[in-house]
Amino acid sequence: MTFPTTTAGLRLAALVAVPVLALSVACGGSDETAGTKSHGAIADAPSPKTEPSTDGSTREKASPSAKPAGKSAFYDAQVAFVQCMRSKGGYKDYPDPKLSGHLDWTKINEIGSRPGASQNIKAGKNNACVDELQAAMAVEPKRDQQKAYESMLAHAQCMRDNGISRFTNPVMSGGNAVPGGDPNPASPVLDTNAPAYKQAREACRTKLLDGLDGMQ
Repeated sequence: MTFPTTTAGLRLAALVAVPVLALSVACGGSDETAGTKSHGAIADAPSPKTEPSTDGSTREKASPSAKPAGKSAFYDAQVAFVQCMRSKGGYKDYPDPKLSGHLDWTKINEIGSRPGASQNIKAGKNNACVDELQAAMAVEPKRDQQKAYESMLAHAQCMRDNGISRFTNPVMSGGNAVPGGDPNPASPVLDTNAPAYKQAREACRTKLLDGLDGMQ
C-alpha cells in the first residue's frame, strides 16, 4: 500500500514550501488570497506613492506636496521660522524653504538688499524670530561637520580674495563647524548691502554646501 509513502511525501513538500513562502513574504510577495496571479503580476501592480527616507526605507506620501521623507520635522520648523519672519521679522515676502528644508538664501539676500530692508535678514527685526531659528537649527538633519568646515573655510578665503578682508574663518568647536563671517555679529562691521560685498558673495556662492549659504 502506497498511502504512507504519499503522506510522507506531502509532509516533505510542506516543509519545503514553508521557507519558500516566508522568503516570498519577506521580499514583498503578492497576496494570493484574492486569486492566483502570474509572476508578472507584481511588476504590473500599481506602485504606492513613496519616497526614500534617510535610513533607506520608504514611507507613503501624505500629499503630492509632501515634505521629503525623514526631514519633515526640519521642514516644518523652517516653515514656522518663515512665517515668523513674515509676521514679526519685517519681511512679508520672505521665501518658502526649499524641498530640502534649507532656506533659499539667494532669494533671501535679494530681499535683504532692498532699500529700507531691516538689518537682520537672518533672525528678523530686533531678533524677533531667533527662537524659531534656533528651533529649526535643533532639528536640522546631521551633516558631516568636517565637510561643512572645509566648505565654509574655502568660502571665507574666497571672500577675502574678493576684497572682503575682514571676513573671518570658521572654527571647529566641540566637533561642530562654527561659521565665520562678520568679526562682530552682535554689532556688524561688514556692510552686506555694499556692492563689493554682493559681488564677492556671488563670486564665492558655489563654495558653500546646501544649507550653509545662510550661515556664513
